Amino acid sequence: MRYLLMLCGGESVGEQALDTDITAPCLAWGEEMTRRGMRVDGMGLRPPESATTIRVRGGKALLTDGPFAETKEQIGGINVLECESREQAIEAARSHPWAAIGTIEVREML
Repeated sequence: MRYLLMLCGGESVGEQALDTDITAPCLAWGEEMTRRGMRVDGMGLRPPESATTIRVRGGKALLTDGPFAETKEQIGGINVLECESREQAIEAARSHPWAAIGTIEVREML
């Protein structure tokens, strides 16, 4: 089963993702998960302010600069894992360094 780990953080998520204190441990985590054969892919995202949101209403595309939702937390990165169980995905997320400074949402992929 594949799981998506969404790395979320506060409004300064872009700054947190670029922080060298968290970058090295996150890269090491990715390398370890790849070594174990669990990590399929992953990457950080640019800050939410750089997003463009697209909605089609009445056949017309409406573009908005910025993230879709106005929330206190934004997605700063993702990882796709191939796991034997939900518990294995949760354990992998628990060991991710990002969990110490932000939150990680784990979802099974269809």
